[in-house]
Amino acid sequence: MSKALRIGLLLFPDCMPAGLLSFSDLMHATNRRTGRIIFETCFVGLQAGPVECSHGVTLNATDTVNSSELDAILVPGFWAESAHQVEKALATYANLVKRLSVRSSRRHLWSYCTGVCLLAASGQLNDQPATVTWWLAEAMVKRYNKVHWQSEHNCVFNDRTATASGVNGYLPIAQALIERNVSPEIFRDLIKLMVLPRPAQPHSVFNATSLIEQPGKLLRKLHVLLEQMPAEQITVKALAGTLGMSERTLARKVRNETGLAIGAYARRVKLSQVGERITLTSVPISTISLELGFSSDSNMRRMFKELTGLTPAEYRQKFGHY
Repeated sequence: MSKALRIGLLLFPDCMPAGLLSFSDLMHATNRRTGRIIFETCFVGLQAGPVECSHGVTLNATDTVNSSELDAILVPGFWAESAHQVEKALATYANLVKRLSVRSSRRHLWSYCTGVCLLAASGQLNDQPATVTWWLAEAMVKRYNKVHWQSEHNCVFNDRTATASGVNGYLPIAQALIERNVSPEIFRDLIKLMVLPRPAQPHSVFNATSLIEQPGKLLRKLHVLLEQMPAEQITVKALAGTLGMSERTLARKVRNETGLAIGAYARRVKLSQVGERITLTSVPISTISLELGFSSDSNMRRMFKELTGLTPAEYRQKFGHY
C-alpha cells in the first residue's frame, strides 16, 4: 500500500477555518469511500498549540508548518474587504510569510481566497501561473509582478503549487486531488453523499460573466438589469434609459470595461443564465428559453451554439448536474 498523502491545514490568527474543516471532511470521506487511508490531514501553525481563528473559533495545531512529515500545506484565507486591508494583514503575518518562503523539494503549497496573497508574498508563486479572487487581481499584479497572474481562472494547478479564488476555493483543490489520486467517479459519489454544490467549471466563455465577477458599479447594475429583462426586450436604448445615460456613453463604457460591444455583452449574460439553468436543473431547454424571454427557442439555441460551440443538450450532458 502506498504511503498516505499527509496534508497540513495551516492555522494562523484570524484565519477563516471553515474551508479547512470542509476540506478535511472531504479527505476523510474519500478514505471511507475507498476503504483506504489515502489522505491524512492535521492542523499546523507557526508553533504547536491553540490558535484563535476568526469569529472566536480556537483550533489546536498539532505540528509546525515546517514539519518534515508534511507532503503539502493548505493555506486558507483571512478576512479582508479591500486591498489595503490585505496589505496590513501581510505586514502582520510577516513571520508566517517568512516561514512559508522556506523552499522544499517535495512539499506542495496550496492556497485559496486571500491565502493566495500569503503565498505570493513568500515568493513561492514567482514565475508560475496563479489565480486570485477577482477584487484583488489588480493589486496583486502590481505588487507581485513576477507571478503569472491568471485571475480569469478559478483554480490553477502547477507541479508544486495550487491557487484558487473565493472562500470556497478549497473545493476545486480537493476535487483535483481526489480525481488525480483516486478517480473522478469517486468524487462524483462524494458530491451525492455530502450534498455538495457541483464544483465542475462552466464553459470558459462564462468564466467572467457572473455578477460577482463584474469589476465596476456600472457593470454590476447593468448585469442585474440584463438578468431581470426578457431577452427579446433588451435594447441599447432601453438599457441606457434605465441607467440614466446616453446610448453612446453606455456602449463606450461597456466596451472599455469588457472589450465587448454592448450587444455581445448582453447576449453573453442572458446565455450564461441559460447555461446555469441547463446545468443546475432538469427543466426542458424550451421552457428555459421561454422563461428567459427569448424571441424563439430556435433562436436561443442558435446563439448558444455560436457562443459555446455546443448545443444546449450537449452542454447539459458535459456540464450538467443532472
